[in-house]
Amino acid sequence: MTATEVKQTTRAQESTNAIERLYITMRHLLNRGFYKPSGVSGNALRNALLLLRPEIYGTIAEDKAELNGLIYVLERLPEGIEECRFINLTSDEGFAKSHLIAIVPPKRRRNCYRIDDEQMNIEITRGRSDIYDILTHLTFLFVESGKISRRVLVDDGNATIRDWDKLTEFVLSQEKDNDEREVAMIHCANILGRTFDEVVDIQNKLKTAEDPDRFLNVIYWLGKLAIEEETTGNKRTITFSPLLRERLGHHIHGEKWADKIKKTLKEHNLMHRPLHIISANMHSVMNSLFAKKALAKEFPDNESLDIYEALGSAKHRSLNKKVQNLAEKSGMIFLDDESGANIDVQIFDTAKFGKQSCCYNLPENIPQEEKPVIFVMDYAFGEQAYETIDELLKPMKEGDEKIFLNVDSVSIMGKAGILEGGKGDLMIPSAHIFEGTADNYPFKNELCASDFNGYGLKVVEGTMVTVLGTSLQNRDILQFFHESTWNVIGLEMEGVHYQKAIQSASQIRKSIKKDVKVRYAYYASDNPLETGSTLASGGLGTTGVKPTYLITERILKQIFNS
Repeated sequence: MTATEVKQTTRAQESTNAIERLYITMRHLLNRGFYKPSGVSGNALRNALLLLRPEIYGTIAEDKAELNGLIYVLERLPEGIEECRFINLTSDEGFAKSHLIAIVPPKRRRNCYRIDDEQMNIEITRGRSDIYDILTHLTFLFVESGKISRRVLVDDGNATIRDWDKLTEFVLSQEKDNDEREVAMIHCANILGRTFDEVVDIQNKLKTAEDPDRFLNVIYWLGKLAIEEETTGNKRTITFSPLLRERLGHHIHGEKWADKIKKTLKEHNLMHRPLHIISANMHSVMNSLFAKKALAKEFPDNESLDIYEALGSAKHRSLNKKVQNLAEKSGMIFLDDESGANIDVQIFDTAKFGKQSCCYNLPENIPQEEKPVIFVMDYAFGEQAYETIDELLKPMKEGDEKIFLNVDSVSIMGKAGILEGGKGDLMIPSAHIFEGTADNYPFKNELCASDFNGYGLKVVEGTMVTVLGTSLQNRDILQFFHESTWNVIGLEMEGVHYQKAIQSASQIRKSIKKDVKVRYAYYASDNPLETGSTLASGGLGTTGVKPTYLITERILKQIFNS
């Protein structure tokens, strides 16, 4: 073994230990009920994150500020959280019935409530994965705010540098013009250890019509609270509500979610029909089923993907409405989530499809009672995948009677990090392994690489690792997984949890048939082994259209021909 290999293994082991420490610390804090980010427990989280140096957080361990990581985190936390000294993680405790308006981050479906000038409450309805996600992002923010404080405090904490005073003056002023804004950005660049160009770039990415100075405001508040901690002793605090600690792990939201679905299936006399469960987004299955027929005039070329790119564009809302109208006329049932699980559902009864509406055909002479029902659920988040599927696959109880679902297949389409390829490429797993444990779940995947040949995308087959959180991945661990005999091709957050629920229902509880078909396919949202290709480098844009619809169409073809 070469010196480089020894060093790499050691670094991978260090990183694994750092992840374990992070999770043990977070579980301890949850049980304890509160912590101060600048206290002993907060420092344990901070030091573990700095040792780990996740790819998504870029230069977190350096003195200069990390800007791409900051955008990534701000898109997943509620607007205004940087201004709050007190952050309270709660269960669903009825805030929606108060006068408070929910703040929903653009890239995470979670309800947050600004209680007052100093407090933000964040509702946790999707289990521990949600808590880990939030605490990791908050720790990143506290690390960045600490950098600002150290750079601006001088004279043993009794004074601040001129750059900070000028930035403060701009942020607090009522009237602001572009010249003053540029000067404030020059001062800000100096505080952050970044170039003026870099600061202008992130200012443009974060600004909104309502808040053109959002970036400068965020930096000001991150610095202000960290400086006050140092100079006045007013420390930031994170708390976990007693109800959250009591409810966690009890499937409260998953049970409500599944009960509503089973009642709906029974009301429409669909419980006995072959059921095909698909975990996907709320548009690709509906569009694949109906778009080509609904928009035949607008898009006469049936083989082109242009139709799907157009449907994904905000300026073509009328086209989306046309497809949705045809889906509803063809019997689509849409269930808007009210359970707190934040997972919407669509139910398609193929017996109600006409030849002029659906783009797929069932075999001729198939009896009505054998025509498939396609059940589409929006993406779950981490451990929530187990909670929801586990509850869904349980039989429905009516008095002493148990009514079992007739589940034919479960298909999972998702985004994942790829370890050999680029954005938009495909991963077809043959097994899922759970990071940090010896748990592994091999399965027979009904999809294979040859299903996707000839479309100009790279397709890899092998093992996928289910990680505890995408924001904790670092290059050394991933390199080890990729190059070792585990033959890992990518990483995601839900596979193990889905498969654990499917296997327990089919093999142990016997609530669904033993030979239930499973299909897993992922498309690459990023390559965490390539600098500049992590999730923090931005979204997929139209790159995701082709793989999304190729996977969806392959799943639907198998369902219609099964």
